[in-house]
Amino acid sequence: MPKTMKGPGIFLAQFVGDAAPFDTLPNITKWAGGLGYKGVQIPSGESKLFDLRKAAESADYCQEVKGICAGGGVEITELSVHTQGQLVAVHPAYDAQFDAFAPQEVRGNPSARQAWAVEQMKLAAKASRNLGLDTVVGFTGALAFPYLYPWPQRPEGLIEEAFGELGRRWKPILDIYEEHGVDVAFELHPGEDVFDGATFEMFLDAVGGHKRCAINYDPSHFLLQQLDYLAFIDLYHERIRAFHVKDAEFNPDGRQGVYSGYQPWINRAGRFRSLGDGQVDFTGIFSKLAQYDYGSWAVLEWECCLKHPEDGAAEGAHFIENHIIRVTEKAFDDFAGGNTDLAALRKMMGIA
Repeated sequence: MPKTMKGPGIFLAQFVGDAAPFDTLPNITKWAGGLGYKGVQIPSGESKLFDLRKAAESADYCQEVKGICAGGGVEITELSVHTQGQLVAVHPAYDAQFDAFAPQEVRGNPSARQAWAVEQMKLAAKASRNLGLDTVVGFTGALAFPYLYPWPQRPEGLIEEAFGELGRRWKPILDIYEEHGVDVAFELHPGEDVFDGATFEMFLDAVGGHKRCAINYDPSHFLLQQLDYLAFIDLYHERIRAFHVKDAEFNPDGRQGVYSGYQPWINRAGRFRSLGDGQVDFTGIFSKLAQYDYGSWAVLEWECCLKHPEDGAAEGAHFIENHIIRVTEKAFDDFAGGNTDLAALRKMMGIA
C-alpha cells in the first residue's frame, strides 16, 4: 500500500527553556499537542526533557516517557543526536566552540570528549529501540571543513584521508545501530564534512555503503548552497529516512553572495525563515516525497531570524498539515479495470 507522510511534528531543541511551558517534558509536549502537532523530536542530550542513559538501560523509563508524550497528545518521532554526532569528529580549530556541547568533565580533552560522544551515540541506538523508534537524526562532525575552499591549495590526499578517518569512526557506531535495527539519518549541513550529495556519497563509500547510513532531508541548507533540492530527492530518496521542514531565503546583491560577508543572520543574503516566509518550494518537496513513498515524519525545525519562535511554531503545525499529501490508493486513469486480455490487446493494434 502507498504511504502517507506522518505529521506534523516539531523538533523541541529550539524551544527548551527554564520557564513553563518549555521547562519539562510534560509541559512542552502539552504545548506542542495544543498547537496541533502529532509528534515531537526530542533532543536526547537535553536533560530537562530526557535521560538518554536511563532510556538505554530501562524499558520502564521509556514506557514512562512515551506515556508523558501521549498525555500531551503526541508521540516521539525520533531522538536527535546532533550535538553528540558533532563531537564524534571535531577539527582542532573548533575545539573551544564545540566544548560547550560536552559535559564539563571532558572539556579541554578532545580524546575524552570524542569517547563520550561515541558512547552517547551507542546509547541512543539502544534507547531508540527501547522506545520503538527506527531512526535517529544527527550530524557527522567534521575534520575537513576548514579546507572547504581550495585556497591555499589542498595537499593531495587530504580530503580522502579526512573521509577515511570519518568512516573509521562511524562504521563501528553504525554497526551498533544495525544490531538494534535503527537508522542514523544524517542532516547534511554546512559545518559538517557531509553537507551535500557529493559529500554524502563520499561518506557512504567510507562506511562501506552501510545500510544504516541515511539522510535527514533539510531543504533550507540546500537552498542556501544553491543546490537543486528537488533533484536531490530524485537522486537520494532511497536513503531519506527523516525530514526537517525548514524554510530559508537567498537574496544575493552587489555586496553578498552565498558566503554572506560575515554578516549577522538578519543582514545575510542567505538566512533561515519561518515556514511560508522563505523561498523553499514545499509543494514540490511534499509531492516528490509522496511520489517516492516517504512514510516517515515531517518535523518542523524553527530557526528564523525575524519571527518569534512561538508564532513560528503555531503557524508551522498548520503549514505542514496543509502540505501533507494523503496518497491515493487508486490510479485516477484506472477506469477500464479487469484482467489483461492478450488477444484483445493484439486486436486493438490490428495484430493477427
